[in-house]
Amino acid sequence: MIARRVVLAIPGLAALQPAFARTRRMTRMEQFQAVIDGWKRKDVDFVLSQMTDDVVWHYAAAIAPPAVGKDAALKFITAFGAGIGEVRWRIFHHAEVGDRLFVEGVDEYTTAAGVDIAAPYAGVIEFRGDKISGWRDYVDRGVIEAQKAGGGWTAQVKQLIGRPAQ
Repeated sequence: MIARRVVLAIPGLAALQPAFARTRRMTRMEQFQAVIDGWKRKDVDFVLSQMTDDVVWHYAAAIAPPAVGKDAALKFITAFGAGIGEVRWRIFHHAEVGDRLFVEGVDEYTTAAGVDIAAPYAGVIEFRGDKISGWRDYVDRGVIEAQKAGGGWTAQVKQLIGRPAQ
């Protein structure tokens, strides 16, 4: 028996392909990368638009109380952003499990005073629908404060941040 391959030509199918491709849901990492890009542009409205109204953001988990709700998130972004010049935030690795995104990266930026900061961190971002509803950043604030005080980047920080981003 000879197998035959049947190809159906459906009029107009090729024209539908681009529209179908555009309906693909973004990955959680793509959504988070858009937030990172918004942060780099200092587009506070965009960053907030990517969060639920009741977001719980532990911007320094276990160190400081979380920002709960968009008003508190705005207050944190405004205060933190005022001391930042250029942002070079990078993600080295990530994993997605359902509506959770796990990231490892470096929050790297230049302060308004011209000091280069590099804070290796890990984060967990939770989504409800297409918005961030929970965000926990695990970072060593002592590393940041030492750099701000003129301590520079230690050898271990250089090693951690010297890897290529995704």
